[in-house]
Amino acid sequence: MLDIIPGAEEMKILVGESLYDIWNQLNAAIEEKYDMDCSWNKGGKAWKYEYKYRRGGKTLCALYARENCVGFMIILGKDERLKFEKDRENYSKEVQRIYDETQTYRDGKWMMFEPIDTLLFNDFIRLLSIKRKPNRK
Repeated sequence: MLDIIPGAEEMKILVGESLYDIWNQLNAAIEEKYDMDCSWNKGGKAWKYEYKYRRGGKTLCALYARENCVGFMIILGKDERLKFEKDRENYSKEVQRIYDETQTYRDGKWMMFEPIDTLLFNDFIRLLSIKRKPNRK
């Protein structure tokens, strides 16, 4: 957990104005579909901050922030990978490429995206729905 949660100004300075807008739009897209517990954490070696969406002890996804970069991570376990693979042709080439290039670990594929626009947001929401049905109407 973080001692001090970054404010809007700090995030804007960290990731830049246009990516801060993407960050907010991605959060809004997730929060429109999901009622989750959210927590700020340190981002490990590669990122300054992690903003994690969880419910009932299970992580849905996490957003990451570092200088001039925003990240969106979703972990697909074995059953979730099978669901994705059945439907993969309905995802953008970019999502398919990241899926294929992501190493598979025993606990799943840790897919990391670095969105610079909103083009993949529909795919992100569809990936999330593989993990968990939306719980907001």
